[in-house]
This record gives sequence, structure tokens and C-alpha cells, in this order.
Amino acid sequence: MSDEKIKNRIEFDNYLDAKGLNCPLPILKTKVLLNKMSVKKILFVEATDPHSKIDFEAYCARTNHEIIKFDLTNGIYSFYIKRAENPKKI
Repeated sequence: MSDEKIKNRIEFDNYLDAKGLNCPLPILKTKVLLNKMSVKKILFVEATDPHSKIDFEAYCARTNHEIIKFDLTNGIYSFYIKRAENPKKI
């Protein structure tokens, strides 16, 4: 791993590989995992669905979870999502 990648890495508590899944599966799997996680823990999600960015932004806006970092590299959408203290149910 390059020094640049190590420097930009964020520590996370859980990982979800949603590559190859299409909407709504990445969001549904994210929702299940976030519901099981403790407050303020970080979930790292990787997805390949081209609509992932829009879907994750909308989901987090509606539930109060926070995308603390987003990256798109070689067709892989990476999200670091902090679990909300009091997430809204949807």
C-alpha cells in the first residue's frame, strides 16, 4: 500500500463489501449493519453501483448517519459512514 493510501485511510469498525450489488441491496445491507453497530462507530462500505453516491447521500440525510469520507477509485465507490447517535427510522 502506498504512503498516500495509508495517510488517507480512516480507521473503521465494520466493513461491508457491496461490490457487484445493485440498488437497493447496498443500502439495505448498510442499514442492517448500522442498526447493529454502536453509536459513533464507523462503517466502511465499498460498492460498484453507479447510483451509490446519490443513494448513500440520500439515505444518510434521512437517517442522520454521517458520511465522513467518500472516494471513487477505479469504479469502486468507498464510503466511511459514522453511525448516528439517534438515527431516524425510515
